[in-house]
Amino acid sequence: MMYSRFGLISLCLVAFFTASGAAAQGQGLVAQKMLSADMSLDLAEAALKDCRAKGFSVSVTVVNADGLIKAFVRDDSAGPHTIGLSQKKAFTAASQKNLSGAVAIQWGDRPPPAIDGIVALAGGVPIRAGDEVIGAVGISGAPAGDPAGTNDEICANAGIASIENRLGK
Repeated sequence: MMYSRFGLISLCLVAFFTASGAAAQGQGLVAQKMLSADMSLDLAEAALKDCRAKGFSVSVTVVNADGLIKAFVRDDSAGPHTIGLSQKKAFTAASQKNLSGAVAIQWGDRPPPAIDGIVALAGGVPIRAGDEVIGAVGISGAPAGDPAGTNDEICANAGIASIENRLGK
């Protein structure tokens, strides 16, 4: 069978659109676990209280799985730079599905990729419901801490622990 160049291109396009249409139809709806506004606020408040109890004044940002802000609070004397850093730490943890500090270690001495919102600093912790990352919390303003974990991460984990029984693990 002989096809002209136009006929062959047309045939390929028909095959492509038929295959992609069939694949899209087979997908159906996607069920997804999400952080509620109430859980996000409770997490942020618990993390803030944990940092305050340790004498730290911080900003706390909670984001959903897409890295969009669900809750934010800046303590009274937290520095202005902590606002953006807490958000970037949360975004990094959500988008990379890993601790922001672990991501920084993976990058090593290389500069982080040129992705808006990514930061190579510890303090962002993913929030998991089972194996699924449904959001993240980022904290900025606590002193660096020790090698076992930064104080920002410790406060973030305290916030996550406060809602753990509601995550449906």
